[in-house]
Amino acid sequence: MSQIRKGHAEAGGVRYGYEIHGEGAPLLLLHGGFGTMDMFAPLRDRLAERRRVISVDLYGHGRTALTDRPIDTVAMGDDMATVVRSLGFERVDAVGYSAGAKVAFRLAAQHPEAVCKLVLASVAYADTGFYPDVRAQQQRLTRETASMLMQTPLYDAYKAVAPRVEDFPEFVARMGEALRQPYDWSEEAVALKPTTLLVYGDSDIFEPGHIVRFYQLLGGGLRDGGWDGSGMVRHRLAILPGVTHYTLPDAPGLIDMAQAFLDG
Repeated sequence: MSQIRKGHAEAGGVRYGYEIHGEGAPLLLLHGGFGTMDMFAPLRDRLAERRRVISVDLYGHGRTALTDRPIDTVAMGDDMATVVRSLGFERVDAVGYSAGAKVAFRLAAQHPEAVCKLVLASVAYADTGFYPDVRAQQQRLTRETASMLMQTPLYDAYKAVAPRVEDFPEFVARMGEALRQPYDWSEEAVALKPTTLLVYGDSDIFEPGHIVRFYQLLGGGLRDGGWDGSGMVRHRLAILPGVTHYTLPDAPGLIDMAQAFLDG
């Protein structure tokens, strides 16, 4: 087993906690909101059998402490390009889930030269893609709700590695502010350079029409692929049966789909 390299890499005034597992072609792995890099341990370990996996805790999450910056996905996209370069990699494949997929999308949109292949698991290209009740939940996410989250495994994972555990209420407040920001990245989706795999559960938090529209923005789902595949585009869409947004990180289908796509 290869040695694990870990530490912090600075970008945009933030000290991002990271770990590097495995050997081979570099792959950036980004976890979901309120989580840490450890939520992807099974996927990381599988990928690290053939890849050099760079796991990073997103800004404010886990090992990466808050600064005076807001939680902003566009800024984190720039930060990830800096982190990747500072760790010695010119180009990486990138896999992101939920909030991590948003950051991976922004990395690819803002720094296409830094990304080879892209796997986006359970992500919307616009805030209007969420079901109305999910958007309502996001509206209620404030500093006052931090005490409720402190009764969940998410807080247990946070306090196990956070440099300043007392930051948690402020972290929750800033996440709520970030989630309430409207966005529409349809133009960036159309122009996306890296070959991309979109992965969702069939019981995800997004309207099914939004998922299909995302694939169409990438050029897929607009015509018959043809008996010889000549009508297919280079991007891919996968819908995993019996999977929700919350069970997707541990779904065997995600690991299998991601690995086949990246190796293809």
